[in-house]
Amino acid sequence: MSDNAALVARLQGILMLRRNEPLAKHTSFRIGGPADLYAQARSREQLLAAVQAAWETGTPTLLLGGGSNLLVLDGGVRGVVIETRARSVTGLPAAPLPPGEVVEIVAEAGAPLAALARRTAALGLAGLEWAVDLPGTVGGAVVNNAGAHGGEMAGVLVAAELLEPEGTVSWWPTAALGLAYRTSRLKVAPLGQPRPVVLAAKIRLQAADPLSLRAALTRYSQYRRATQPVGACAGSMFKNPPDQAAGWYIEQAGMKGAQVGAVQVSEIHGNFMLNLGGARATDVLRLVERVQEAVWRRFGVSLELEIQVVGEAA
Repeated sequence: MSDNAALVARLQGILMLRRNEPLAKHTSFRIGGPADLYAQARSREQLLAAVQAAWETGTPTLLLGGGSNLLVLDGGVRGVVIETRARSVTGLPAAPLPPGEVVEIVAEAGAPLAALARRTAALGLAGLEWAVDLPGTVGGAVVNNAGAHGGEMAGVLVAAELLEPEGTVSWWPTAALGLAYRTSRLKVAPLGQPRPVVLAAKIRLQAADPLSLRAALTRYSQYRRATQPVGACAGSMFKNPPDQAAGWYIEQAGMKGAQVGAVQVSEIHGNFMLNLGGARATDVLRLVERVQEAVWRRFGVSLELEIQVVGEAA
């Protein structure tokens, strides 16, 4: 029995597995070849069962959240892709809290980050306003230390509940996660080996004036609409160098609007690439190289990808 067949046998009746599922359907870039096996874990129990079964049968495993900040290569992903849909949130207050009071909530890994930001702000809880329009999930935000508008996960995260490769489940304090600019210890773990999987995040928020929070959400949303493109993209392509935004370098290097195949550097913001329809990962990688070369020639600055590239070439 092959490893994949062994996994199918283990998970029969627990959750549904699909074969050769196009991952373009499950990423914000709308790009990516097929997964050998694909499953949606809609509860913590399903997520635990799927990941542990994959590890125990030696099946290569990729965890997927909202599918943003990700480029799946055209050849797809071997093994199994498990999409986390466990979304419960606990610890939210039933009534408004006195200003300044601190509350800790627990959000499962599949909870959409932007929806959580809106929900907590509506309850008068400050701390996640910066995430109002960010794509992705709480689990992905922990792994990538997501951030915007001067805020980031590292500023509100108390601890993350992790399933570790040896099968234990434990809470890791923020300090143990190695959170840094758009990365973490979890993100840089070696590919091809089982990595700790985020099950939930404990987040500290503080009671504040709901009207002020609503105004902040409106301000951030308006800024995003005015400065970032709408369409199929992975989010910010490159990390910002220490001294200047990546988008500025790209625009000054004359790469705004540059195109390879059906992938284009946004005319609105240089650090975004858009899938104009039917784009391939090879187009993206060629455009990435062109942008990096142009910025290097003009400024001597090396742009590092912020998105993660996974899978195999076609």
